[in-house]
Amino acid sequence: MSERAPFAKMNGLGNKILVVDMRGRKDKITPKAAIALAADPQTSFDQIMAVYDPKAEGTDAWIDILNCDGTFAQACGNGTRCVVQALAAETGKQVFTFQTIAGILNAIEHEDGLISVDMGKPVFEWDKIPLAEEFHDTSRIELQIGPIDDPVLHSPSVMSMGNPHAVFWVNKDVWSYDLEKFGPLLENHPMFPERANITIAQVTSPTSITTRTWERGAGLTLACGSAACATAVNGVRTGRTERKVTINVASAPAPSKLELEWRDDDHVIMTGPAEWEWSGELDPETGDWQRDQDEARAI
Repeated sequence: MSERAPFAKMNGLGNKILVVDMRGRKDKITPKAAIALAADPQTSFDQIMAVYDPKAEGTDAWIDILNCDGTFAQACGNGTRCVVQALAAETGKQVFTFQTIAGILNAIEHEDGLISVDMGKPVFEWDKIPLAEEFHDTSRIELQIGPIDDPVLHSPSVMSMGNPHAVFWVNKDVWSYDLEKFGPLLENHPMFPERANITIAQVTSPTSITTRTWERGAGLTLACGSAACATAVNGVRTGRTERKVTINVASAPAPSKLELEWRDDDHVIMTGPAEWEWSGELDPETGDWQRDQDEARAI
């Protein structure tokens, strides 16, 4: 059994996050621990954000991101906001730079408590997303679910925000589609050799989009920050929206909005809330955990 590590149970728009403080340690959170924590109703999560000592000069921390099936993710916008809030409460800082396997993330906590994360630049090349087939235009690819002459979902816009995304544009309410049925089929479709996040998106105005997302490695989720980024960017690519949009996350509890801007420098900026719930300690090897008795706001 390993020495326990502090953690905080948090959420970003309902996206369930465990922020685990692994700084000053040599060990790692194991897939076994992640799966055990995900199976426990009290610690179930969409992503673990494991915060380690920085590896590069000028960064505040290295972050590993684990899905609830024990696999690693390259990006998690909602989780990054949770890390910012946790570290800001601990240090008093407002500006942070993190390193992940997908690259550098810069973030800031504003005076009103909202947090902006620079999610980096989108990737559109088919082999870098990656896709199994070559497409010169990935803003609309040949992929559908349902009958050939009357598909339920078709022609998604695909790209990477550090992880693969497919956005299916619909005209009806996003709740009209059985995402719980179609999500796993599309996530594991042969077109996506590294699997993909699947989003259903309905444009309600040039500056507003409503979404629901099936998250790679996590399943039906209340919210997904990188999917919101992919939706905003693809809205611009396909001529549906402006470069600044509000993403209304249909599954999330109130407040359920993220503000997205695809800037002229090609960076995608996501702004939204994070919420601390409770804290405890866990064994990074087994997932065994206990809740803090004093309800201290800490990791």
